[in-house]
Formats: sequence, structure tokens, C-alpha cells
Amino acid sequence: MKTKQKANEKEFDTVKTFRAIKEKISKDIAGMTLPQIQAYLREKENRLSK
Repeated sequence: MKTKQKANEKEFDTVKTFRAIKEKISKDIAGMTLPQIQAYLREKENRLSK
């Protein structure tokens, strides 16, 4: 009989992962102007779509 995995033993924690991603982006764009932020986001989008 399989045992259920406990909630605190997750293989992948979505909230933790997305929080880390958001923190990285915030650090990367800190101090940038709006056009610089837009260029940053376009570059990231282009890299993801390839």
C-alpha cells in the first residue's frame, strides 16, 4: 500500500520557487528606468521562447 506524501515533504514547492524568481527579478531591475526594464523583460522573453 502506498503512503501519502506529507505536505511538508513536497518535491517541488511552487510558492517558494516563484518567490525566489520574483526576488531575483526585483534585484535585477532595481534602479532601472522604465525603458531599461522593458528591454530587460523583452530579452528574458526572447530567451524563453527559443
